[in-house]
Amino acid sequence: MRKLLLAALGLGVALAQQISPQGILVNPVPTDLVVKVWVDKDPAKRGNAVYQVGEPIYIYVNVNRDAYVYLFNINADGRIDPILPNAFERENFLRAGETRRFPPEGARYRYTVTGPEGEDRILAVASRRPLSLGEILDVEGSRVRVQGAEGLARALSIVIEPLPPRDWVTDVARYFVGRVTAPPSTPATATLAVDSRPQGAEVYLDGRLSGRTPVSLSVNPGRHEVELRLSGYQPYRVTVNPRPGERVQVFAQLVPERRQGTLAVTSSPSGAEVYVEGALRGRTPLSLSLPEGRYAVELRLSGYETYRATVQVRRGETTRLDVRLNPIPRTGTLLLESSPTGAEAYVNGAFRGRTPLRLVLDEGTYRVELRAPGYEPYQATVRVERGRETRLSASLRPIRTGELFLEARPEGAEVYVDGRLAGRAPLRVTLEAGLHEVRVLAPGYAEYRAQVEVRPAETLRLFVELVPVRAVLELYLNAEARVFLNGEEVGLARGGYLRLEAPFGDHELTLVAPGYRTLVQEIRVTGNQVLRLTLRPL
Repeated sequence: MRKLLLAALGLGVALAQQISPQGILVNPVPTDLVVKVWVDKDPAKRGNAVYQVGEPIYIYVNVNRDAYVYLFNINADGRIDPILPNAFERENFLRAGETRRFPPEGARYRYTVTGPEGEDRILAVASRRPLSLGEILDVEGSRVRVQGAEGLARALSIVIEPLPPRDWVTDVARYFVGRVTAPPSTPATATLAVDSRPQGAEVYLDGRLSGRTPVSLSVNPGRHEVELRLSGYQPYRVTVNPRPGERVQVFAQLVPERRQGTLAVTSSPSGAEVYVEGALRGRTPLSLSLPEGRYAVELRLSGYETYRATVQVRRGETTRLDVRLNPIPRTGTLLLESSPTGAEAYVNGAFRGRTPLRLVLDEGTYRVELRAPGYEPYQATVRVERGRETRLSASLRPIRTGELFLEARPEGAEVYVDGRLAGRAPLRVTLEAGLHEVRVLAPGYAEYRAQVEVRPAETLRLFVELVPVRAVLELYLNAEARVFLNGEEVGLARGGYLRLEAPFGDHELTLVAPGYRTLVQEIRVTGNQVLRLTLRPL
């Protein structure tokens, strides 16, 4: 059984530049990375969970972005226990939105609370990149090589120092061991332990010089401004908010001041844009104050070639760069090639020769078309730049299609090609070269069906006149009546009977007889039919 000795977690050193209400230093730089750690008895993180000695405990952690997560427990007596990674859980990479429990379901180990009693804290550190903790953490032995909150904080500050400020963040979980409430009385003051690397920095507390690092100061609870100053280094500032009796540790990794030099740039002609490390800094003549180091410099001026150089800026010195810019030629070359060769080349619609072809053109954009018998036309837009050769190589595709132009009577007849509706006549359609089945359909007409051959790059014209289709209608009526079809009188039903012919399709049938109501009825003719209709007396 693995024991987890959980005690007061007094960690709060160089993990960031701001102190939380729990006395833990956090990252003051805004970042979209968030980590949250809590225990099973306190998912809302109110800090009032109580565990008795011998009870099991579960630790939860969640991240909102992909991150590597490290969990530490620091006892009140300075002992530090690793939670993640450990000998059983080496994988500490969490996906965005993932929540993980330790120990997980079915794990070969468990965490059991032992002494001492008091307020306990668990620290979570999340980083977008894996941290090199080999000097701090012995995963196989499940132990931390440093002791005490200050020692761990110093070690972590060295590891985190190379990371961009937005790439890491921390969180803390609090709970109690063996007692329900905090001690009945608390000291009236708090302790502020301040250290730096290098040491010897002046410590200003709320604007007053209070000593040099390392130094321990007794302060009133509440908000305080701490500033560290050391010659040759940038000032370090942090805001702390200790509670009564709390010991807050501030450790500053001081950053050396940038050593400045001057870069003076002139050009002929003047007015050229000056880019330093890709950023526009002004126009020539230009004088810039820059930190010591090497810089990539570009000068750009319309109508002139871009000038590029790398310069060294030294502290306290002026580096001069005087440049004579070279004019850009106003013309460029366009090389046209094709497969097969010998294609006609048209530039902006004008014939310029046959491929392969090299043309000298003014700088600009051109429309190019290549044509060859039996091949599809090739079109492209190219940009010709001054003093450069632009090459255009085209593989012409053989023409594999032809056209079918079909007219039909009546117009509007549906045209099917190879079983698919292609449209209504008259119709022009592009088809693959070869044999195709054509069908033409119209209501009231006989279907037209044929097989046609479409040849490459040719147009096949086809005229189809459909043959009307008619059906025989036999009408049986209860009275002698005049018969109208689509408004046109087609006969008289003598003795109540009439035989007539009608084309296929939808029609309006009207029956008129003296002494009877006029009957109007829609009928659909799809073949020979017998209709029995009854007229009603007036």
